[in-house]
Amino acid sequence: MMKKTRYSPQQRRRASGKTDYRKRLNLLKGGVVRLVIRKSSRSITCQAIAYSAEGDMVLASAHSNELIKLGWKLDKKNTMSAYLVGFLLGKKALKKGVKEAVVDLGVYESTKGARVYAAAKGAADAGLNIPLGKDIVPSEDRIRGKHIEEYAQKLKKDKALLEKLFSQYIRAGVDPAHVSAYFDEMKKKIEGA
Repeated sequence: MMKKTRYSPQQRRRASGKTDYRKRLNLLKGGVVRLVIRKSSRSITCQAIAYSAEGDMVLASAHSNELIKLGWKLDKKNTMSAYLVGFLLGKKALKKGVKEAVVDLGVYESTKGARVYAAAKGAADAGLNIPLGKDIVPSEDRIRGKHIEEYAQKLKKDKALLEKLFSQYIRAGVDPAHVSAYFDEMKKKIEGA
């Protein structure tokens, strides 16, 4: 007679660290569209996903590569671009009839001022009703790149160091001392699109 083992293997996605099933179940019980934000070493992806018994349905999606098509010349993974991707997703989701969403970070740790919260703030500023604490999202100055401007102003005296540290900005034709104006220009393009 065989004895029953007490060991039960973990689910495949849980074992590989891709899905926290408890957190996912709690999000699905709410019945609200999920704002799924994923980041990689090179980009940010945002999706508005609705649960369905047949499988999740992606209602709207935005990727940082879409910013390049709109004219974005800077990095695709920083806080400014994360906000713009969230803003773009928010505009697309509103066109599809989505009015509210809840943030789904997956297995990411919740960190105050993180890029994923910049993306969530972008979607909220686009018009989606997303419950966000004011203390968890990055400051408006950080999202607009004011900290970059301040640092570039300090380095104006040492032109060689400025060109070394901000070579990507200079190659792209963006003055690091006026990056917030460039950010505002991109945001207006997304609003108009």
